[in-house]
Amino acid sequence: MKKSFKLVAVILVALSMLLAACSSSNEGSTSTSSSSGNSDGGESNYPTKPINIIVPAGAGGDTDRNTRITAEYLAEELDGNLVVSNVNGSGGTVGAQQVLDADPDGYNVLAFHNSTIINSLLELADFGFEDYQLAGSAITDLSNSFIVNADSEFTDLQSLIDAAKEKPGEITIATETGAFTHLQLLAFQNLTDTEFKIVDVGSASEKTTALLGGQIDIIPTQLGLVQEYIESGDFRTLGVMSEERLAGAPDVPTFVEQGVDLKFDKFFYWGFPKDTPQEVVDKFSKALEIVTNNPEFQKEIEPHLLNANYLSPEELFEHFEKTTEEYKALLDAAQ
Repeated sequence: MKKSFKLVAVILVALSMLLAACSSSNEGSTSTSSSSGNSDGGESNYPTKPINIIVPAGAGGDTDRNTRITAEYLAEELDGNLVVSNVNGSGGTVGAQQVLDADPDGYNVLAFHNSTIINSLLELADFGFEDYQLAGSAITDLSNSFIVNADSEFTDLQSLIDAAKEKPGEITIATETGAFTHLQLLAFQNLTDTEFKIVDVGSASEKTTALLGGQIDIIPTQLGLVQEYIESGDFRTLGVMSEERLAGAPDVPTFVEQGVDLKFDKFFYWGFPKDTPQEVVDKFSKALEIVTNNPEFQKEIEPHLLNANYLSPEELFEHFEKTTEEYKALLDAAQ
């Protein structure tokens, strides 16, 4: 009888230990699953309402065009609604500030470019790229150019330089203080020992209109943005500010070929307000990477002489730092 009692006791203890072990294992498994579920759940549910994209430039320009093209593909990838809003003013600082002041909930995002650096260096803004939670970049434009009317006396850079030295401060060129083209002009003047008359006529589309109407002599802009006017015979390019000739415009010489060592790339980035949930930024960035590698997206931007070039948030931050140092050197030399 005692032996039976002891045997039952041993069995009960063993069962108790086995049940405890199973319970512990299940609790651990539930905890891991719950943690993973919370993270994935927050990410997978985004977006649950329209995402407001602020373009700090007017409609019809390259920033607006590039953003809208990319947004169409992002909407499909994120399975959400992306609404583009143009907030122009002060070289992009008004719209850029609006994003910084917005709720960091993932539903307010900035779509802009290099002018963020210039606005900061020229002290037109008390904030810079480091104040955003960067999501990445999808497009790089190497077609930065000086554009003139087809009947202009300027046929290449040398003819422009010669005329500018004969008539310092008289040749008109359209740009905005703090704009990307403003830095190009300052660098060009410094390298060629020339001086131009800067005229602010507004947005990229308004500059094109001014050149068409003969109200301005030159507009610095992207070749891909005015390609239709070049093909129609209304405009002529004086060259591109790239390292090598563009595959989409092989007949257009570079500034470097013409003796002016001026090279600029224009990268279009996306940034959220600080404190935006990291899982949201990560999902948006991943979608941006997928869009950049989409052959249909690449095919759509190709006629605009654009390069599909994905930069992760980390790569973008490093590119911003490197470019900032380059721009500082250019501004120091120009002053």
